[in-house]
Amino acid sequence: MENKKSYFGGIKDGVASLLTGMGVTWREYFTKKVTEQYPENRKTTLHVSARHRGRLVMPHDADGNHKCIACTLCEKACPNGTIKITSQMITTEEGKKKRVLTDYLYDLGDCMFCELCTNACPHGAIKFTNDFENSVFERDSLVLHLDKEVNYKPSLPNIIENGGAPIEIGKFNTDK
Repeated sequence: MENKKSYFGGIKDGVASLLTGMGVTWREYFTKKVTEQYPENRKTTLHVSARHRGRLVMPHDADGNHKCIACTLCEKACPNGTIKITSQMITTEEGKKKRVLTDYLYDLGDCMFCELCTNACPHGAIKFTNDFENSVFERDSLVLHLDKEVNYKPSLPNIIENGGAPIEIGKFNTDK
């Protein structure tokens, strides 16, 4: 298939394309810009979807106890070996043997956020939060010991666990 445009027809199309691009550029140049100094000046509550998988946590009760029984189902369900569970067998006062969790190692840097581990957990001992700020300077900082994290706090002060306000088109989605 041949191009049947003349020489001057090609120049006319090129100039029209250039003027269209310059019109977009000049329109953006004169629109008012909004700059938010992030993360220093976070004044609003962020809307993050409740289903967003940002970070794995192990909820603890008020006494600092967790529900994990070290069954290793989450470790087996993880497709890339992000979770490493260390446990030991102890004997209770009744003389029964019981497996006790000694270390729950979770590598956030290798996690695919597939949620297979939380689906496999029979006791609901682990869950994903919608906290999304996990950037660090060293990858070693992404290796977490979830059983030792008793007082987990999200990295964002105004993040809502349930996902924030309902989404409205044309409005900044905050709870306040």
